[in-house]
Amino acid sequence: MDFPATTHGGPVTPPLPCEPFLTDKQTLRTELRASRRDHVAALPAATRALLFLRPPAPVAALLPEGSLVGLYHAGPSEAPTRSYARWLYENGRTLALPWFAAREAPMAFRRWNDPFDDDGLEPGPWGALQPGIDAELVVPDAVFVPLLGFTAEGARLGQGGGHYDRWLAAHPQVAAIGLAWDSQRIDWLPVEPHDRPLRAVVTPTRFYEGTR
Repeated sequence: MDFPATTHGGPVTPPLPCEPFLTDKQTLRTELRASRRDHVAALPAATRALLFLRPPAPVAALLPEGSLVGLYHAGPSEAPTRSYARWLYENGRTLALPWFAAREAPMAFRRWNDPFDDDGLEPGPWGALQPGIDAELVVPDAVFVPLLGFTAEGARLGQGGGHYDRWLAAHPQVAAIGLAWDSQRIDWLPVEPHDRPLRAVVTPTRFYEGTR
């Protein structure tokens, strides 16, 4: 199922080409970081303010009322999550954010009580805001995950730390949903056994349903 291109989102960006013989993930990460940064820098602020305001209907259906949803605290060029968080909170979902005790520690999730305010959040070891240690440890029913690149079939290329792949491998019942800019779609990605596919990917103009 595809969304029609929106008038405020501009034309759909063609997927970044990638040949199957290019298997160097670090090279891909470097290229995709630069592509994402340039894409976001080219968007007028007024346009960015109109994007990712609420989950589209197919995604909201994956997150029924009463479910616990994990999000991420977006960096400068990542697809933003705050408007999604506020919509979910106002529509009967409970929220959580990733939490790290230290850089070498595994990722966990702790409850996020108020997406309208950063009170109760503090910088984590990777720089992103996270709940304090007194927030309840939880296991979300579904998680929105950041990414550098994705395919229409749900393959994902992350930052390279493997935090989400390891957490999702330990919680196979949890649906993983990617948020991305249209420019982050790529024709092909090298996939390894530990890589976890996405249930769906949402961009400003499209909804991609993964293979799971």
